[in-house]
Amino acid sequence: MKLIKHISILLIVLSTSLLSAQVKFETKVSKKKLGINERLRVDFQMNKDGDNFNPPNFDNFTVVGGPNQSVSTSWINGKKTFQKTYSYFLAPKKRGNFSIKQATISVDGQVYKTSPITITVTKAVDKPKNGNNAEYLATENIHLVAEVSNSNPYLNEAITVIYKLYVSPNTGVSNWREIDSPKFDDFWSQNIDIKGLKILNGTYKGEDYRYVVLRKSVLYPQKTGKLDIEPLSLDITVDVPTKRRDIFGGRLMTQVHRTVSAGNRTINVKPLPEEGKPLDFTGAVGEFQFRLMTSKTELNATESLQAKVEVSGKGNLKLFELPKLNVPSSLEVYEPEHKESVRTNLKGMQGSISDSYTIVPQYRGKYPIPSISFSYFDLKTESYKRISSEETVIDVQEGPSHGNSDNNTTASNTSKQPVLLNNDQFAFVKTNANLVPKKNTHFFKSTAFWSSLLAPFLAIPLAIIYRRKKAERDADVVGNRLRKADRLAKRYLGEAKRALGQKEAFYVALEKALHNYLKAKLNIETSDLSKDRIRTLLSERQVQSSTITEFDNILESCELARYTPITSVTMQQDYDKAAQTINLIDRQIR
Repeated sequence: MKLIKHISILLIVLSTSLLSAQVKFETKVSKKKLGINERLRVDFQMNKDGDNFNPPNFDNFTVVGGPNQSVSTSWINGKKTFQKTYSYFLAPKKRGNFSIKQATISVDGQVYKTSPITITVTKAVDKPKNGNNAEYLATENIHLVAEVSNSNPYLNEAITVIYKLYVSPNTGVSNWREIDSPKFDDFWSQNIDIKGLKILNGTYKGEDYRYVVLRKSVLYPQKTGKLDIEPLSLDITVDVPTKRRDIFGGRLMTQVHRTVSAGNRTINVKPLPEEGKPLDFTGAVGEFQFRLMTSKTELNATESLQAKVEVSGKGNLKLFELPKLNVPSSLEVYEPEHKESVRTNLKGMQGSISDSYTIVPQYRGKYPIPSISFSYFDLKTESYKRISSEETVIDVQEGPSHGNSDNNTTASNTSKQPVLLNNDQFAFVKTNANLVPKKNTHFFKSTAFWSSLLAPFLAIPLAIIYRRKKAERDADVVGNRLRKADRLAKRYLGEAKRALGQKEAFYVALEKALHNYLKAKLNIETSDLSKDRIRTLLSERQVQSSTITEFDNILESCELARYTPITSVTMQQDYDKAAQTINLIDRQIR
């Protein structure tokens, strides 16, 4: 019995020592679901001291506090308990499901790892109202506001978005950083430069605040209906007063991190009225002046003059086409040189755009340049207006006459004149032809005879070789897909390649080619060609995400290039990217 008792005690001691020797290393979080405006605490706990602690990379989070280290030791019923903790405080950068990855530590020469934990970040949530809570005070005293000048504009009417950061008088801001920029999809946009941030006084919801203007943007809606302006979001370090005071009686401040967002804004864009819309209307919206000017009206043949078609004023100057100049066929006209002298401020685009034509007359005479007109939508009267130029006459004074006759003179003598015969009237006929008799040759046994006889026999081995090569080519599935993709790219991009060097024509043709390719490949209509729809369909057809992103970038380049200066080198690069992307999509699509 004594022996059994001793064995039992020994087993208990051994099991206790084994349990105490077991290392426990784990991750604990304050919550697994939080709003983007909340903070997350992450603790890495271990029951035995170790070395070389390595935290994970906190992707999609910003470390706003930590690491803080704490150690505790206690004795319970004669058993020693040890706990060491590394703590971090994290702020999410965006919404979504994210993983807190593994941390590692070395204990007695052996490496231990924690298990990953998934965290869900949702939209901003309401926080409890607590006047003594620093985060609540920061929430109540810091506001980011997007002020929109007009939430119900017409298509292509300028609106402004001004982002202001309001701060209450008893709160301070140490610094901030942008974590989410606003996206102006379906708008032509331009940011207005702000030279230095000025602190101004104002009111927010009837209370006194200080504020700074962080960003100004001018937008021209390119679609009708409800368009969303995604919010600007900032991570701000806020100085919040506490109830504690220093030795001089001044209130002590504490710093907290606060994520503020301007909120999503919806713009309801009205279509331009159909009633009274001119047939030649190209989308000009604003208040404009129009004129046609020529550098001279009198010149000689083969000399040149400049004809300038100009629109000036304020409105969407970069977003419509100028009327074309029509001249008589006897005047040689070169492609116009387009110039833009446009500045953009909070009132929108102002300045002028023009097309300058070089005209060279070939014959003398008087040539009228017909009147041309320009139509636009006037926002003040909410109606269409038309401006027409005056007819201009070009007087070409010296040069060859048109059609070997003087246009300004007529024959004065209509009497018949006798015809005088020349004795040498048949001098052009050869009287000595020097004809040589032709040898009589037979087709039989000639070179042509033997060639036509042997050609079918020689063609047999060539046909066999051709069929073998064709069979090998048909069996090359990968190669056939590559060749087919190259042919598709060349076919769809042919028109764009012919327009290289002409910015407008090139990017219109390139965008049309990309859309036609998608319609043929995905079997969809033009009305379904939205970016989200394209991404969804290509993903379903197993096209790689990097290829889809590259395709989106090319479409975006087509949209932006119409409004920005582009060189021939850039056009060639965009063409090469488009051909390569079509090639990749055709290889990957299933």
